[in-house]
Amino acid sequence: MTGYCVQHDVLLLTNTLLHSLPAPASFYARHGKRWLDVAIALPLLLLALPLLAGAAALAAAQNRGRWLFRQVRPGWRGRLFTLYKLQTMTDARDAAGHLLPDAARLPAVGRWLRATSLDELPQLWNILRGDLSLVGPRPLLAEYLPLYTPAQARRHAVRPGLTGWAQVNGRNAIGWEEKFAYDVWYVDHLSWRLDMTILWRTAGRVLRGSGITAPGQATTEAFRGTPPPPVSP
Repeated sequence: MTGYCVQHDVLLLTNTLLHSLPAPASFYARHGKRWLDVAIALPLLLLALPLLAGAAALAAAQNRGRWLFRQVRPGWRGRLFTLYKLQTMTDARDAAGHLLPDAARLPAVGRWLRATSLDELPQLWNILRGDLSLVGPRPLLAEYLPLYTPAQARRHAVRPGLTGWAQVNGRNAIGWEEKFAYDVWYVDHLSWRLDMTILWRTAGRVLRGSGITAPGQATTEAFRGTPPPPVSP
């Protein structure tokens, strides 16, 4: 019971912190960014529909008919939404019924969909819904919310993105501390020029397929929280 109360208090404190994050002040951040999202995402989704249909068929063939992955993620100020992606991993299990490691559940088709970022195409719908922006910190797992430091939680001061400053500076190939530092830097320097730079660099990275995974892993290791600084003797 004590552990539950502590966890509840941590979540309550996290929600209070996220809801108190200040809104971006610039006109672009408050209005222009959303206009840009719709202006780009809508025609891009329409043009990509044939490609999306083909990629979805490959995912369905790999996963016994399941092609769409849904997961609840925290967005702006920690508000939860359903994120959509193509299903890239199977549900293969061991003899005891436990899911196999990520690398064993990511077959060739899934690896290709991730390498080409085709698995991210359904998130254009998330952008049109207002869950995501084209550019912003990537939406991570909801279970990470209580693990953020106050500085790291500032990544939720803006709408999360399909791509972001961390993604064009290493993506999954960099560590969590560096990734969060890039996210917060983006929040502090958000501008039209920076968004255009990130979109341009994202296109190059997608074509090269770089930074998809962490070294030695199929995806990236889970975030366990930032260790506290050592106490001076």
